[in-house]
Amino acid sequence: MPMDFETARFNMVEQQIRPWEVLDQTVLDVCAKVPRERFVPEDYRQLAFSDTAIDIGHGQAMMPPKIEARLLQALDVQRTDRVLEIGTGSGYLTALLATLAAHVTSIEFFEDLSTRAKHHLRAAGIANVALHVGDGLDGWSAAEPYDVIVVCGSSPARRPAIEQQLAINGRLFMVVGSPPVMEAMLITRLDKDSFTCESLFETELPPLLGAEPKPEFQF
Repeated sequence: MPMDFETARFNMVEQQIRPWEVLDQTVLDVCAKVPRERFVPEDYRQLAFSDTAIDIGHGQAMMPPKIEARLLQALDVQRTDRVLEIGTGSGYLTALLATLAAHVTSIEFFEDLSTRAKHHLRAAGIANVALHVGDGLDGWSAAEPYDVIVVCGSSPARRPAIEQQLAINGRLFMVVGSPPVMEAMLITRLDKDSFTCESLFETELPPLLGAEPKPEFQF
């Protein structure tokens, strides 16, 4: 029997996302609208709305839906915002961001993931996105400053080079720490030299390429 994607998407919002303290109606609406199943690899389509990370190859994964929604709520993306996404991945979070913002610049290290995301975004009718293949470890200065930056991989520590690409009052989401202790953080730029940092929740993400934790020395 074919999967009822509309019902599954509704249940994802009501049973996973809303109970995880995501109450912003704009975020709930965009999660209900964007067809997540189109961005999931064919072999995992039945898991498109599950409360789990989904493997997309190269050691990368789609975040669970509730984490994607929670970060969108924290970032408070506006219609006029210019967004940088580091780690295009499947393109699903790119689609959510593009639906909320004016424009999204998205960087992906793996060319095949970027190509696949481009196809899915085009099929979903999303055009306000510029995809680039490259290394986003230190951000993407070509289009700075950004009102919003989303780092879709973890780092053992904050990354000042990326923070410097925020506009004044710009917001950055990233996951900081090393397994098993990682924190999702919201960093806001107050002025040229001042930033605030708020801990949102504990989670775990694969590391940014080049930001893998160094192995501890053992005797």
